[in-house]
Amino acid sequence: MAETAKGSIGPSREMDAVDYLMHRGEANPRTRSAFLGVEILDRGVDFERLREIYERTTRAVVRMRQKVVVPALPTAAPRWVVDPDFDLGYHLRRVRIPEPGTHRQVLDLAELILRSPLDPGRPLWTVTLVEGLEGGRSALLAHTSHAVTDGMGGVAMMRELYDLERDAPRRPMPPLPVPEDLSPTDLARTGMSGLPRSAVSGTRSLLGGAVGALGRLVRSPVQTVTDTIEFTRSIGRVLGPPPVEPSPLMRRRSLSSRTETVDVPLDDLRRASKAAGGSINDAYLAALSGALRLYHEELGVPVEAVPMAVPVSLRTEDDPVGGNRFAGVTLAAPLSETDPAERMRLIREQIVTGREERAVDLLGRLAPVLTLLPGPLLEVVAGSMTPPDVQASNVPGYQQDTFIAGAKVQRQYGLGPLPGVAMMVVFVSRAGACTVAARYDTASITDDELFARCLREGFAEVLALGHEAPAPPDGAAKPAVDRRRPATAGRRRARPAATR
Repeated sequence: MAETAKGSIGPSREMDAVDYLMHRGEANPRTRSAFLGVEILDRGVDFERLREIYERTTRAVVRMRQKVVVPALPTAAPRWVVDPDFDLGYHLRRVRIPEPGTHRQVLDLAELILRSPLDPGRPLWTVTLVEGLEGGRSALLAHTSHAVTDGMGGVAMMRELYDLERDAPRRPMPPLPVPEDLSPTDLARTGMSGLPRSAVSGTRSLLGGAVGALGRLVRSPVQTVTDTIEFTRSIGRVLGPPPVEPSPLMRRRSLSSRTETVDVPLDDLRRASKAAGGSINDAYLAALSGALRLYHEELGVPVEAVPMAVPVSLRTEDDPVGGNRFAGVTLAAPLSETDPAERMRLIREQIVTGREERAVDLLGRLAPVLTLLPGPLLEVVAGSMTPPDVQASNVPGYQQDTFIAGAKVQRQYGLGPLPGVAMMVVFVSRAGACTVAARYDTASITDDELFARCLREGFAEVLALGHEAPAPPDGAAKPAVDRRRPATAGRRRARPAATR
């Protein structure tokens, strides 16, 4: 069933092939693609009021009440179905950490939640209210499957949660979505009854496509052949190995991970990017590349570049808020370039080239075929591809201050998945503040304290392009320090100042 209105999702609809691939990946801890948002609130909230807000939101954003029904036999596409047994008490949790709770404790709890699988028999999300933070603050940890939506889609879905003032009046409660009690067997049976009709429709579509292609070939044979050759070459570049060899320091993979964060003033980053003639995204990726350069140099293993994948949004205003609409561009992050402005230029050049690849949306084209593969074979196909060392996402948030249950959202951090990569970095801009959350495999990044310091210095290096900023608050990017220290400095596994 199609969306009932622009931006809303009807009570039942077929699952997109890309979303289904994400859903299947949840069964394997090495391919899980769920993400988690950490929102730091300036004060505690009344849990019953928070419950009322989520009750209203799940009625307005129906995807939050939908579960996935996979047919018992592959005779039909999986469907999003409004869960007849939806239990808000399961999805909305509440914990208290020993006071005064620290930022590090919140991140460690977020890691524990993100490593735990979501229940495939329920709507694919949970939210945990964390109480007891220092200064009377609290936090919300929102755990969501990538099958539900991508980062930008998640921002659109969650608008219903927020108010634009602290004491906003309560909004009316929407009606309950109509549930659908559909079993895997029922869905398979429905698919079987529609197979003859689907076969006829598919045959017509195939013949129509063949006739159309033949017509184009007759009208313009040279152009058609040229386009085919160019697209084939583009496929080779998209599916081929990364543009540079992986880092020797970041080859190992495990099931253990850790997150470091750094806060960056948006105006400072904007000035720095403008001074170098680039964008905020260029500045962010140049700072991350600088941090990785410092880390490799400190450990005595300097490298020219590392493969870094950057998601590119394909979302349009007409797309529904749920689902995934992105492609990936893999670039050679220029670690050896010490000039941050030149790093920005090199990065921007590669992203522009990658966006223009004809096969940039190859995953979306191949997904309908990949979903038909049995689990073991799908893992073999995925394992045959060499993942990049790093994935780096940029998620634009809300431009104004937002409140939930009377509490102001002070900061938002995005913790992404680690599907075969050593590190996932998420940049979030929200109400004049930027946050960077670098989640990494501890088998690849083995010195927590050193990496935390390098992350701060990498951003300080880029911010210096704009102006000499005053000393930032704890947890923010610090001015660069003298790097002429012994290569063994800072190798104790201690808690970094950036996330205390």
